[in-house]
Amino acid sequence: MSFILCENLVKVYKVANLEVLALQGLDLQVQAGEMVGMIGSSGSGKSTLLSILGGLDRPSAGRCMVNDKDLLKISDRELTRYRREQVGFVWQQGARNLVHYLSALHNIELPMMLAGKSGRSTRKRALDLLDTVGLAQRKDHKMSALSGGEQQRVAIAVALANAPPLLLADEPTGELDTRTAQAIYQALRDIRERFGVTILIVSHDRNIALHVDRVVGIQDGKVATETTAAMQGEANLMLDSAGRLQIPKALREKYGIGAKVTLEQTDDGLVIKKL
Repeated sequence: MSFILCENLVKVYKVANLEVLALQGLDLQVQAGEMVGMIGSSGSGKSTLLSILGGLDRPSAGRCMVNDKDLLKISDRELTRYRREQVGFVWQQGARNLVHYLSALHNIELPMMLAGKSGRSTRKRALDLLDTVGLAQRKDHKMSALSGGEQQRVAIAVALANAPPLLLADEPTGELDTRTAQAIYQALRDIRERFGVTILIVSHDRNIALHVDRVVGIQDGKVATETTAAMQGEANLMLDSAGRLQIPKALREKYGIGAKVTLEQTDDGLVIKKL
């Protein structure tokens, strides 16, 4: 069974007297230990999906299973426990991840202490995480003495302090240069390999396909495309559970596809025909 399974997922927000559909029947499957990127324009629904998977928000309808937990049906108390034990977050802004007057080591130890853990095992876990993100020699440095990339690597270690099986990263490289961003992706891959964590990364960077197992494109609240590094920029179009096909704007413009199309079965497979 998939580690993450979303079926016909719907999220409706009420703004004044209006209802806004952030997710419109989204389908997604992620296997345990997989590293997946999610891309999409602003308002596409990718951040809403991340909030639901992280237990920060509840879906309005559909199905959302994470590690055998139904996030639509569990109680508020169970959802709080889920956030504490099952998921770690890395935010784009460092201030949301770190306590700036603490050292790197103490930042990582803090969430373990808040969970009631202490002693040698806590210190060992923190040192192991610092070593995995390549900052073992910087353990006693406060955040003001670390670069932006180093702070983000500490943030990754903090998110994994209590050994959650799921790591969610919202634009973790959005404020970093290309070289530093590559170091962050490498740190995430090392974390995945060492601890077997399932990782989802929201990004605007389409080059993320070079660093993850696959990339899903979110459009209008649904999964529209799937890409891997081996596909060299080409994207598979995805049908949702209702049989709807979402064609990204870039592809529509590239091939001159209008609002209405038909699908024709040929010897080479399905072909999109313009009306």
